Amino acid sequence: MDVNKGYEIAIIGCGPAGGCLAALLSLRGFRVLVFDDEKRPDLLVGESLLPPVVNLMRRLEIEDRVKAFSQHKPGVGFIHRGGLRLDFLFPEKSLGDTPNYSYNVPRPKFDELLRERAEELGATFVKRRAEVETGDGTKELRLSDACLAATPELDGKHPKLLIDATGRARLFARTLGIPARRGGRNDLAYFAHFENFDPGSSVDGQVVLSILDHGWSWRIPLPGKLSVGVVIDKAAAAKHGTGAAERLEALIDAEPILREAGKNRRRVSEVMTYTNYQQISERGHGPGWISIGDAYGFVDPMLSPGLFMAMLTAEKLDQQAFSAGRSILDHPKRLMAHFKSVEDEMKDWHDAWGEIIEYFYDGRIFSLYEGGSKLSQTYQKWAIPSIVERHLSRQLTRIVSGVSTRKRYGRQLVAFATKRLIWDTQPPEFYAVR
Repeated sequence: MDVNKGYEIAIIGCGPAGGCLAALLSLRGFRVLVFDDEKRPDLLVGESLLPPVVNLMRRLEIEDRVKAFSQHKPGVGFIHRGGLRLDFLFPEKSLGDTPNYSYNVPRPKFDELLRERAEELGATFVKRRAEVETGDGTKELRLSDACLAATPELDGKHPKLLIDATGRARLFARTLGIPARRGGRNDLAYFAHFENFDPGSSVDGQVVLSILDHGWSWRIPLPGKLSVGVVIDKAAAAKHGTGAAERLEALIDAEPILREAGKNRRRVSEVMTYTNYQQISERGHGPGWISIGDAYGFVDPMLSPGLFMAMLTAEKLDQQAFSAGRSILDHPKRLMAHFKSVEDEMKDWHDAWGEIIEYFYDGRIFSLYEGGSKLSQTYQKWAIPSIVERHLSRQLTRIVSGVSTRKRYGRQLVAFATKRLIWDTQPPEFYAVR
């Protein structure tokens, strides 16, 4: 075995964040070792990507490979239990230099592709679960002696930097006792893959989110099957049986929107359960380490920001901390300053996503859409109210696509519109998720 390569960076975990960062750092010439125990469930939340990720795929030269096993995604639609439908497609002119599409991906294949690409670019993978322990002032965390001894690739030499990409396991935060800020919801999600289930898409590949009598659901088209999930409060879920499979089937049958769409359904996977959709660590970096992706924080899956945020963290870290090259590892104070900058930006991203998602939960987006539709019907195309409505729709599309989610202008415009431009509509409470 080839040992003593002088690995500078050890990434622990190889989901989308870890695999993407390993590939990006290898492109820059860093010597990267990735600990990957290869234990992953067959189903994972996060099967739908946002358009900005396509640019990152192109940088890694993997878009054609993703396209070969994925479903083209032209946008997202919302169906409300009251009958109102909103469609956000990705018109090219609205997204600037960002492609006006993305992909719905089978997660095992997508994660494996990121790993393959990282290996092609020079990253080394070891099939091992890493163990860490608290260190000293220069390294707040370090690989345990047992882990070093069991990893001959390191030849007993500790990497200069550790990166936590362990997802919701939050290995570093748990080791250091760093708490996390949880969201206010107490939801469960049950999901599985089905055949013969109507996706409800207005355009092939469109993701459809439905506001149900209780909770909400997603339908994500994948090649040959449909990912269907129901997100509901824990107390409400308990009324629909005991096991995950029983509850998912009962919830589908209890909701008119899903019951009709799934009347001929056949489940082709196990049913998975997910909990706690909003959580951000109070600290995501320290001397000699940083957490990325879900290991740092994750946001509610409505609007599909999860995979985007995981890969975005990797990209921002690569651009801001490592663009200067390998010499940055010899300047820990500068590196820490870069880490703080990345963490501050990611906090703002999480806040921005939480803000726009709340508009959907509390019903304001639907009231706004209803009001805008009436303006379009009442006034001519070039009348000022109609122009305002089209401009607002464009800004909303940019926000939900991930292109300008953090931009102050769009966020302030939506906030103003939901306060001042809603009249003669159903109140937001009518449209809110229950």
